[in-house]
Amino acid sequence: MNPRRIGWAGLVALLLVGCRPEAGGAGAAETIHPDSLLAKIRVLASDEFEGRGPGTPGEEKTVQYLTRQFQQLGLTPGNPDGSWTQQVGMVGITTTPEVSFTARGRPVPMRVPDDIVVATLRHVNQVQIPASDVVFVGYGIEAPEYQWDDWKGVDVRGKVVIMLVNDPPIVSSSDSTRLDDAVFRGKAMTYYGRWTYKYETASARGAAAAIIVHEEGPAGYPYAVVVGSRGRENIDIARADSNRGRVPIEGWIHLDRARALFTAAGQDFDALKRAALTREFRPVPLDAKASIRAKVALRSFSSQNVVARLEGADPAVRDEYVIYSAHWDHLGRDTTIAGDQIYNGALDNASGTAGMLEIARAFSSLREKPRRSILFLAVTAEEKGLLGAQYYAENPLYPLSRTVADINIDGVNQWGRTSDLTLVGYGNSTLDSLLGEAAAGQGRVIKPDAEPEKGYFYRSDHFEFAKKGVPALYTHSGIEYLEKPAGYGLEKRQRYVADDYHKPSDEIKPDWDLSGAVEDLRLFFQVGLSLANGTTWPEWKPGTEFKAVRDSALQAKTD
Repeated sequence: MNPRRIGWAGLVALLLVGCRPEAGGAGAAETIHPDSLLAKIRVLASDEFEGRGPGTPGEEKTVQYLTRQFQQLGLTPGNPDGSWTQQVGMVGITTTPEVSFTARGRPVPMRVPDDIVVATLRHVNQVQIPASDVVFVGYGIEAPEYQWDDWKGVDVRGKVVIMLVNDPPIVSSSDSTRLDDAVFRGKAMTYYGRWTYKYETASARGAAAAIIVHEEGPAGYPYAVVVGSRGRENIDIARADSNRGRVPIEGWIHLDRARALFTAAGQDFDALKRAALTREFRPVPLDAKASIRAKVALRSFSSQNVVARLEGADPAVRDEYVIYSAHWDHLGRDTTIAGDQIYNGALDNASGTAGMLEIARAFSSLREKPRRSILFLAVTAEEKGLLGAQYYAENPLYPLSRTVADINIDGVNQWGRTSDLTLVGYGNSTLDSLLGEAAAGQGRVIKPDAEPEKGYFYRSDHFEFAKKGVPALYTHSGIEYLEKPAGYGLEKRQRYVADDYHKPSDEIKPDWDLSGAVEDLRLFFQVGLSLANGTTWPEWKPGTEFKAVRDSALQAKTD
């Protein structure tokens, strides 16, 4: 079939078809239950699973549990080879660095990891960067569509570049109280602000090291998250070139130490940061040198995406797929820390994986199976850079040109019912309208992300599908909690990021109330059912960076 734009009337009709009691949709949605959801989270977030680190015994237990759950639901193996998994060749990379900085010939103390975290993703045994010039490159962005170039053709080969996190916050010329929506989308982060882009652009220019200045507000999380995530073993997909095209050293420096380094080099960090807010900015060489030596321990292993399939009932479209994705992994165990060493990842993402299992149970209970096939994809190594999703998107088990959409679940609402639902990437695709109509059926509304500057759209597995053109739906919990004071939801979210995000304390809490999570999951089930039964496909909206990729893929499919 040739996908067409979804019209408003069609959206309503499709939703009603997907939710008719006689079609089994409403009854199936009711099988998603808070007690069942919590029981699954308890298993996945238990100490027995050791933080679900890829390439550890915790992975084996997780994969076995997920496979068993899918089997019990009567689903079929999702890999066309008849297995429940997609093997993902990976390399574990543990960097033990020695870092020293001098400015004007004098040492600048720099402790690892308290002041700076550095690592390599090259598959090598050691990295040596002798005393190399340090250059401040502003935000490290080259964006022709915004007439922006922080590099100005300056040769940084073999040098250590220091750059700022996020996009440049450009104040509107007509209203000094807000940012200019025409430049880097105003308050919302673009991909140019994402740390992955920073390292990619430094790699392309032959830098010896790329160091990002960590600022908690623009980064969206505390420096401790960097230490807990990047300061331990890093993981990457096994690659034929051993990642030799990647910048040799990637790092983060604490804001206070960055200021101290700049001061020691005779520069004012805050003044240079202000200068970086203009198109006229040029890279600034610091009177400083950096030396980095790193021993690297490598281990090769195979990790696994777990894949289950519900075959569609309509022979005409059963080879088209709606994907539900959730990452099963977390940060494993850190034996170097005192006290609790297990990163249980109860919210992130035992809860999302358990939620996907609940949705799978709802689909398996339908009296009439959907027309299209449903794929349940539990991916590995999201915490290490969306690697499992990236691998699937680059090596799809079913063609992406026949993939209708991806619905991604990364964390569920654990604090009760809300009148709203946060749609990350609001305005990107016609999935917005479908989700909005479904939410209205619950007496709820969808709202844009209240914190777009944190770039959540680029921080979970759906982004790897979006980059390949597949329309992707990703939400966060609503923030307007029923019978709670104004600001309660945002406060709870911010407290979680400050206290529990990527820490051993991300565990099931006594105050969890999964009634809101269940409402959200039922909503995702209804949207997926509508997509699976509908006559049209969702589309990216004009002006979205993913539209051209999708249009090209679908054109090739019909030619």
